[in-house]
Amino acid sequence: MKMTSDNDTVLQPELASLRDFLLTCIPFDELPIEQVNRIINHIEISYHRQGTQFQCNENDAGLRIMRSGAAELRSESDRLLDRVGEGFSFNLMGLNEEQPGIHAVLIEDSLIYYLPAKFYQELRNEFRYFNRFFHSQRSRRVRRAARHEPTPSDMMRPVEDIMSHQLFTVSPDTSIQDCAIHMSEQRISSILVLREKALVGIVTDRDIRSRAVAQGLDLNATVSVIMTESPTTIDQTQTLFDAMLLMTQSGIHHLPVMNDSTLTGIISASDLMRAKQDDPVYLVQHISRQTALAPLIKIAQSLPNLMVQWVHAGMRAHQVSHIFTAVSDAITYKLIHFAEQKLGPAPVPYCWLGFGSQGRVEQLLGADQDNGLIIHNSMQPEHAPWFEQLATYVCDGLDACGYDYCLGKVMATTDEWRQPLHEWQTTVDRWTRTPTDDAVMRVSIFFDLRCIYGDEDLCHQLQTYMLEKTSNNSIFLAALAQNALSNVPPLGIFRRFVVEQNGEHEDQVNVKKRGIIPIVDIVRLHALAHKITAVNTVERLQALEKQKILTMVDSRNLQDALSVIMQARIENQSKQILKGQKPDHYLNPDDMGKLLRKQLKDAFSIVKDAQLYAKNTYRQGLG
Repeated sequence: MKMTSDNDTVLQPELASLRDFLLTCIPFDELPIEQVNRIINHIEISYHRQGTQFQCNENDAGLRIMRSGAAELRSESDRLLDRVGEGFSFNLMGLNEEQPGIHAVLIEDSLIYYLPAKFYQELRNEFRYFNRFFHSQRSRRVRRAARHEPTPSDMMRPVEDIMSHQLFTVSPDTSIQDCAIHMSEQRISSILVLREKALVGIVTDRDIRSRAVAQGLDLNATVSVIMTESPTTIDQTQTLFDAMLLMTQSGIHHLPVMNDSTLTGIISASDLMRAKQDDPVYLVQHISRQTALAPLIKIAQSLPNLMVQWVHAGMRAHQVSHIFTAVSDAITYKLIHFAEQKLGPAPVPYCWLGFGSQGRVEQLLGADQDNGLIIHNSMQPEHAPWFEQLATYVCDGLDACGYDYCLGKVMATTDEWRQPLHEWQTTVDRWTRTPTDDAVMRVSIFFDLRCIYGDEDLCHQLQTYMLEKTSNNSIFLAALAQNALSNVPPLGIFRRFVVEQNGEHEDQVNVKKRGIIPIVDIVRLHALAHKITAVNTVERLQALEKQKILTMVDSRNLQDALSVIMQARIENQSKQILKGQKPDHYLNPDDMGKLLRKQLKDAFSIVKDAQLYAKNTYRQGLG
């Protein structure tokens, strides 16, 4: 191999490809590049068919790295302990030290890189974080096997559960060389930059390599020159799943953790991989690696059965809806990426919007499409065909993946839902000035908006404009209130359930129409009236409570009511799927246990009280 002046290495194309792949894999991504260059000459490459098994033996103590395919790690009794896919690695000798009998079974045809034991152990001995990763990985699997923990819900733990509280920091005036020395001494791959205790940046090994050494910068220059300013952060109460998605979408490996505006810790991709549970995160990551529509369709088709597994594992409804929304976001993101590859780069900036349940991060089975496009005001007439083709490609792809076309045509393929920002603002003016029944129905979807792809500032500008137009418009808020009161909870006198009287769902209750939608509508109404920027229903309730617009009791009651109704819905859908039935939103009171009947009656009573409060609050506008 030939060495260059900047201490990087010029490799044969095959070895360069292997190295580049390893540098995307945890924990190899935190190794010095010269160490990766050293070991790639010793890696063995082999291809194995689905069904191949690997057993632990003393002559096989190296590390297997999945280049493609997938494997399951199973106990001696053949119980599933973990599932690994592309980019993941495992060492059977280490796993068997605490629980003998662990073996690997390939569940797909797989290409595997094998690092012999000698070099694997050298890396563990020399690099503490490399050693810690595989030690923790082993312990986690053994603990899970012993305790029979349900795997999917673990990624819903708060970030603070696993974040590192030990913070290594420098000031913006620290030299690049001093920063590198400090990182080397502490054997860390990132360092936080603070100015008077305020987080202003982050520096990683890669920043030093690519922004300093590779650019020939004077190492006496300050780290402010190479740091990533205003780094992406996460709140300590958000979940590990949130952190994984944020890192994946942002292409980063380190997240500072905040408590409001105070820095409290840091979490790395390695930390997340040690805490990883299988299906939800694996599913989203699997989507991000696809290169064609067909695999996306196959993944989407697996969602009903996966939901059954998650519900049986004890996952709550808000967690399931979070995952379903993450999946639809990931599929949308990939479809837009495919479209841009086909059509070429966008002529002007744009934002792909998700509305309704996708915008609120509350999707479940059976969600149809509600989407739109905000295009930058610099758009010219000749740009229109590009955006129309983009919308057609993505909406057709979503329909193929099971997200049906919206019957009301609330989609980017409709001209009204694909406009420059100034046209959107004109549309908001029209809707709020003349709140017809049709406008109110459209606005109910439109005001639950979120940027799925593209320029987030366009979404922010539109939402800001929208809140300014609605917060003091009593006539418009009254019209929204009237709409929120149109779906009444299914309780009659003596708190008996009011069921459908005829048709396919005779003697059943539509819990979505009579319970979930009224809560969403009422909470949206209060949020718009008070310029609450949150879109998720629970987050809106928390903001309303924090600003003392709703009492703590009223806010918590509505959160509990929403949780009870949504949980009853997904558990019933799970039963329907197992029976081979198409899942819907209807429950038969005669099939409920006493506890569920009481819980639902209490929940619907809370909704009735909330509707009465909304009516009294906005009565003046009703006229």
